[in-house]
Amino acid sequence: MTKAVIFDMFETLVSMFSGDTYFSEDMAHDMNLQIDEYKKAWHITEHDRSSGNCTIEEGIKRTLEMLDCYSEDAVTLIAGKRRKTLEGIFERTPKETIALLQTLKDKGLKIGLISNCYSDEAKAIRESAIFPYLDVAMLSYEQRITKPDPEIYKRAMDELGVTAGECLYVGDGGSKELFAARDLGMKALQAQYFADLAFEPHIPCYKLDEFNHAYAPNDILKYL
Repeated sequence: MTKAVIFDMFETLVSMFSGDTYFSEDMAHDMNLQIDEYKKAWHITEHDRSSGNCTIEEGIKRTLEMLDCYSEDAVTLIAGKRRKTLEGIFERTPKETIALLQTLKDKGLKIGLISNCYSDEAKAIRESAIFPYLDVAMLSYEQRITKPDPEIYKRAMDELGVTAGECLYVGDGGSKELFAARDLGMKALQAQYFADLAFEPHIPCYKLDEFNHAYAPNDILKYL
């Protein structure tokens, strides 16, 4: 019997591709840098940004220092554009997302979140219209651990007071999250309703034949 639904955030409850985007190639353009060089340096800071070892501003600073173009104004510019983009993402939270969360609440189910995120994303999540519906939020920046490490799933289950067999995990599949959930004994469902919005090279995960799929948020209710 399902007692809790644990969600991923991006490309599951909201989409980064629902409006204006601001990715590493856009940062490189703003700094008049070669895209490949910027992406390489940005990637080096990925783990530290996701696992709470540095803030987004510190990650941007380290990236720019590696490329010999650091300035406080540059960090402010990039961080500000990221913040504006995140505000837009959560302002565009689909009404279907809120309706689904309310339905789950009405059914007496607990709702969890496990998200790999940076400091600015963690802040945006906590300030979002989604956050009040969550019984537990495991944000990698705060937990200092990222998916697909089983520990972050176990922490969520412990706080929710449920076993793996009582959980449905829903995510787009990035970071091997669905495999980790399934290996722990959860039911795992791939969210596909935002898939058509993503574009290369930022598609987080292609369709996985190993899992059932939700093509609309309400499809999730079929798998409880």
